[in-house]
Amino acid sequence: MLDRYALNRALFERQSLLRPAGHTALQAVERLVGMQAQAPLAPYVGLWTRLRDFRPDDLAGLITGRQVVRIALMRGTIHLVTAADCRTLRPLLQPLLDRALRSGAGRRLTGLDLHAIAAAGRELVDERPRTFGELGAALTERWPGHAPADLAHVIRALVPLVQVPPRGLWGHGGQATHTSAETWLGGRLDPAPALDDLVLRYLAGYGPATPRDIQVWSGLTRLREVVDGLRPRLRVFHDEHGNEVFDLPDAPRPDPGTPAPPRFLPEYDNLLRSHADRTRVLPGGHRDRLATPNDSPRPAFLVDGFVHGTWKLTRARGTATLTIEPFASLPDPGAVTAEAARLLEFAAAGDTHDIKIAEVTAG
Repeated sequence: MLDRYALNRALFERQSLLRPAGHTALQAVERLVGMQAQAPLAPYVGLWTRLRDFRPDDLAGLITGRQVVRIALMRGTIHLVTAADCRTLRPLLQPLLDRALRSGAGRRLTGLDLHAIAAAGRELVDERPRTFGELGAALTERWPGHAPADLAHVIRALVPLVQVPPRGLWGHGGQATHTSAETWLGGRLDPAPALDDLVLRYLAGYGPATPRDIQVWSGLTRLREVVDGLRPRLRVFHDEHGNEVFDLPDAPRPDPGTPAPPRFLPEYDNLLRSHADRTRVLPGGHRDRLATPNDSPRPAFLVDGFVHGTWKLTRARGTATLTIEPFASLPDPGAVTAEAARLLEFAAAGDTHDIKIAEVTAG
């Protein structure tokens, strides 16, 4: 049986959160099977907290060099993945995107040939990168009377679109513009990727886990059948609730008492969004406290392996202030503020730094 501390420490070890890893940024993105990147700069903080001596240029260079790309994948959300993973993951996740299209824009476009719309959209984005607004406006010229956003959604679902720089570059902003993955990377996507490989990759980065965990992370369904097919190659444990949890035989499972230092995570980090039962990192009652009114998560910090509060970075008149908002008293405030100071050195180099700890408020 693996209790939540055993699951927590196994996850922390695989996510390079027990101690910073010496991997390159490219190796880290691959090991994590991508990083959620709805907030364009979140992967930079996610890599900083996991790697030794990481610098923003380490990732920015991979983006401009087309070694990593930003594309809608797991759960239909934007992820930063290696070029190789883009080629295999995007075809595997097509059923998820098809389902989202059928339940949304597809209903409002009944009677139209969606594949004809996709073909027209592909021509447009391969001609030059376009925003969704530009794409929808151009498509309404051929299919008038339909919402531009719905027409653009067809392209997002049926054409593998990558967001091109400067989107996702440290210190840059601007709207997301898109072209096809085939045009950006050159060559075709993998015509026959294997779901088995996806499950094994997930377990290496996020296990031990249940089939439902893998489904929550990916957005795919019916993965119990895939896991059962892999059962002879896996180790099987049980969690505190009696659920079967699967793992790779040789994957690290540290002692549950292994110390876990404070860590600061960016908004949307996959550590907090890749399991059906998030109590291995997110204590009960704290989940709602991470969400903002528009349902986007706040950046979180962890103490002893579990979410202990949120943080925010603000700048004004040359001073960068990192405000720590704990959900409960800090057992070791010095360790948390030391990690906060390290984050400021990374994210706000050149500014004067200030750290504030807010009063604990009731949940």
